[in-house]
Amino acid sequence: MSRREAIESAVRILAPRIPRHEFEAVTDHALGSRGLHTASPETAAWLSLTAYIRHRLTDYDDLLDDGYDMESARFFVLDDMNAVLEEWGSPRRVQADDEAE
Repeated sequence: MSRREAIESAVRILAPRIPRHEFEAVTDHALGSRGLHTASPETAAWLSLTAYIRHRLTDYDDLLDDGYDMESARFFVLDDMNAVLEEWGSPRRVQADDEAE
């Protein structure tokens, strides 16, 4: 199994109802990110999925632009992120402790 296939499989498990265009974006990000290059496919898929949701589907970047620090901005979008994960059928949720890292 190629790395792409392993990441695609992990994304499908993590978000079985993710829309196709977002599935492609998350997979491509997981494969193209230098920081995720050495991560396991499952870890790369999760981190890419949560980053995609945070930056594309919440007000996170707007909060940063408005002067909020990263930790506060992540706190304020946590519920929105988890709502998307639920909508996409994910068995996992982002925890406040995860966001503090």
